[in-house]
Amino acid sequence: MKKLSLIDKFIFIVNSILATILFIAYFSYYVSPNSISFVSILSLSIPFLILINLIFAIYWLIKLKKQFWLSTIILLLGYQYIAKFYSFSEKKVLLTKDIKVMSYNVRMFNLYNWIEEKNVAQKIYDFIKDKDPDILCLQEFHTAAKIGFNYPYKFIKTSNKKNNFGHAIFSKYKIINSGSLNFSNTSNNTIFVDVVKNKDTIRVYNVHLESLKINPKKDNFNQEISDKLRVRVENSFKKQANQATLITEHLKKVNYKSIICADLNNNAFSWVYRKLIADKNDAFEVAGEGFGKTFDYYFPFRIDFILTDKALEINNFKTFHIPHSDHYPIMARLNFNPS
Repeated sequence: MKKLSLIDKFIFIVNSILATILFIAYFSYYVSPNSISFVSILSLSIPFLILINLIFAIYWLIKLKKQFWLSTIILLLGYQYIAKFYSFSEKKVLLTKDIKVMSYNVRMFNLYNWIEEKNVAQKIYDFIKDKDPDILCLQEFHTAAKIGFNYPYKFIKTSNKKNNFGHAIFSKYKIINSGSLNFSNTSNNTIFVDVVKNKDTIRVYNVHLESLKINPKKDNFNQEISDKLRVRVENSFKKQANQATLITEHLKKVNYKSIICADLNNNAFSWVYRKLIADKNDAFEVAGEGFGKTFDYYFPFRIDFILTDKALEINNFKTFHIPHSDHYPIMARLNFNPS
């Protein structure tokens, strides 16, 4: 520190604070929101903290200063998190026999005109028709949309008889069983189906965890609003934890391969992600490319996932950056019968 200029001393102090926060934030992956909710909130900042610490490391490296090691060591300690944040190469194995699985939060097909664009529902339908997934999981589905998906099998679950808002699974393969986990005190939910392809039965979950109820593009933050948001986010994280636990308990009763298509309203650094990824692969990490951004925001937030049983081979994964919802659709190509 003695050999640093006054400006560099200040930069290193800021560097030290942000490196410490990143190190603490790493623990959000292992700590339940029901135990320490504040640590869970820090998980949302991990992508930003990784980038800023990388910038600090590069800054000190260019200046040939030993302060380079602070952020470098912290980043190396969290190497597994960097792999979840960015995938360096796309796996491109496209087979005629593999299965295309798509997950998409359609935001009620723009029913309330959040997007100032005409025929959004039809554009969503046309996009899905073009990509032609074999299994399609839609979150924030709304039956009022005057479009019909051409699938022989489907399961749609709405919040209640008066509410047309819910979740849907469409399949080209026969559905022999279906159900709902019926989350309490929320419009979010998880539904599931068992589909049969040849002699294989596969359980498919369509998951939509509790929303944080934040609009980062519109919320004007001040101290009072920030305090209210913090409490709201903490409560949402606790609900997410309970919902994820319910899903994993449900999964324990499944005796065959399973796939989770999910809008977690949380990222890959969170406790709920760790809970759901157990004994599964993240299709983005295996076969995706880039940041995998799935939420329409300035920063690359990845909050939508396809998690697959390890017995299933992931051949390809894509995120489609189309502006028809506040989420981007994702699709994985899976081999149900890897050799």
